[in-house]
Amino acid sequence: MQAIKITDHVYWVGAIDWALKEFHGYTTHRGSTYNAFLILADKITLIDTVKAPFKQEMYERIRSVIGDETKVDILVSNHAEMDHSGALPEVIRDLKPEKIYASPMGIKALDAHFGIGSLLTAVKTGESISLGNMTLSAVETRMLHWPDSMFTYLAEEKVLFSQDGFGMHFATDKIFAVDNDWHVMLEEMKRYYANILLPYSPQVLNLLKVFPTLNLDVQTICPDHGPVWNGELLLKPLELYKAFAEQQYVPRAIVLYDTMWHSTEKMALHIADGIRQAGADVRVFALDAATRSDVAAELLDASALVAGSPTINNDMYPRTADVLTYLRGLRPKNMLGAAFGSYGWSGESVAKINAYLTDMKAELVSDGLKIQYVPKDADLEKCEDFGREIGARLLEKCHLTQPGKL
Repeated sequence: MQAIKITDHVYWVGAIDWALKEFHGYTTHRGSTYNAFLILADKITLIDTVKAPFKQEMYERIRSVIGDETKVDILVSNHAEMDHSGALPEVIRDLKPEKIYASPMGIKALDAHFGIGSLLTAVKTGESISLGNMTLSAVETRMLHWPDSMFTYLAEEKVLFSQDGFGMHFATDKIFAVDNDWHVMLEEMKRYYANILLPYSPQVLNLLKVFPTLNLDVQTICPDHGPVWNGELLLKPLELYKAFAEQQYVPRAIVLYDTMWHSTEKMALHIADGIRQAGADVRVFALDAATRSDVAAELLDASALVAGSPTINNDMYPRTADVLTYLRGLRPKNMLGAAFGSYGWSGESVAKINAYLTDMKAELVSDGLKIQYVPKDADLEKCEDFGREIGARLLEKCHLTQPGKL
């Protein structure tokens, strides 16, 4: 397998995981890449490694650049998570780096993972790593998305290595963003941000504010997953991150539901139609056909979360609880919330959903809507009224009186 030249002295030597379908609870429909980068400086330097099973693929790409007598002088770990550091013990044994650099928190994480303390050297924001004829500068980016996360910048090649920042889970053999389908990349970047970085949006906005003051002349951005950004698309990831992180009110609602005997389903469809009648956009998710990460990705472009479930064993349906637990952990901002559900004799699901929405700091539209057994025509009209109320409140939040165009 061959390395891919990024700049005169930087090569992509990572691996492509075409088969990856799940990443700690996040469905990866299009696989991923584990990006590692080789710098041909006086001291040959490797930026990050790969997930452990892909070590050999990385070695082959490194050998395609520097030959069979493979040796790396310096290894830089921008992020200690196992999809970037899993191959590190073997790399230490096989490539024999003299030093491994990481952020102060990265040092702690790597040593805790692998017990390699004597090789580790910490670098903080503003400090540099000499590669002989080139220099890497460190920028700590704590909680984007781990405490150890950092960027490194190679001034001589104007390359920013951004670890999980500005990346996406997208398996492609076209390593440059400009060579890939823009709509696919936008979808996967939204999905990645929503499922990985959304809880850290305040840190993202702070980074975007501070980064220009560092006066780095960046011409190429190399993330640890997905394509490399340069040329006409260089600034796109920064623009998208700003929009994602701000989470401003938009006139779109997400209606998610699970159903036992289709009564809650009927409610969901009529509520969604009421939202549409009010003039807001709406997307409906049946949870027997959608994953939690699908919902999270769509929620990035929505400002109302409407959740429905029948009552079973005095609680909500398990799939509804699963998705709401996942979304609560992502901490979306600026959300309206509403709950609905059918029931036979007790009807606790609506109150249970409201508790989740309250934990998410969503602004509840009402106490929710409960209908016993199979909804009649009058009940379905109540559902549409409920949807119209949600849609009207959403448009009010967006300062609109008619459908918005996203």
